[in-house]
Amino acid sequence: MKRVDVTYVLLFDEQEKNVLMVKNKGDHFSYYTLPGGAVEPEETLAEAAIREVKEETGLDVEIDGVFSVSEAFFEERGHHAVFFTFRGKIIGGDINISMPDEIEEITWMDSQEAEEYIHITNSKGLIKSKSSVPYLLRERVIRKS
Repeated sequence: MKRVDVTYVLLFDEQEKNVLMVKNKGDHFSYYTLPGGAVEPEETLAEAAIREVKEETGLDVEIDGVFSVSEAFFEERGHHAVFFTFRGKIIGGDINISMPDEIEEITWMDSQEAEEYIHITNSKGLIKSKSSVPYLLRERVIRKS
């Protein structure tokens, strides 16, 4: 199986009541997720998370720690996906759909409703928790042969 790293960013509105969600266009149906996507080669997890939010929503964000790490096996695709969900903060930009072939809608969703779409926990209320762990990027080591 091929490993695929995916990053998401959990973003709240100013009142910290609603979560920013995107509605993705699927092959057979649409579905809501946090903004995010696959990590590209030579890209850090944080770089991917920031890029994906910008591409999908038009917003500039900064990362504020890791909220959760989870994984899933997609047998039909031959993928072992590892999902890194960061907490984030909006620092600029304007909401717009710049990828209409992939994103159908961007919406602020009540955090309780958003938990139904975010597959990170079996316990309700975790999304409102302020806990996170730091994200640390150790130096890139380039070995010369």
